[in-house]
Amino acid sequence: MPRFFFDTYNGERFLADESGLEFANLEAAKNEAQKALPEMAKEALPDGNYRSFVVSVRDEDGSVVVRMSLSLVVEEGNVDEQPGQVPAEET
Repeated sequence: MPRFFFDTYNGERFLADESGLEFANLEAAKNEAQKALPEMAKEALPDGNYRSFVVSVRDEDGSVVVRMSLSLVVEEGNVDEQPGQVPAEET
């Protein structure tokens, strides 16, 4: 089974995966990377109003074969409107 390495960046710190995990194929490794992103966001809430979390998946040759990111944006104040929605007083 191929081994994949999951390097992570939480907006402040890069952590290289030195041991990796074995998965049946790239699709299974992609699924694992996708599950890791929300967990990273839960553990490292932003100090400011924005943070991007990244997982880079390397294959056994060291090539990055998948990179995924998740952005966490904190909005403050009157945020009742949906993004792109025109506020009621402007319609």
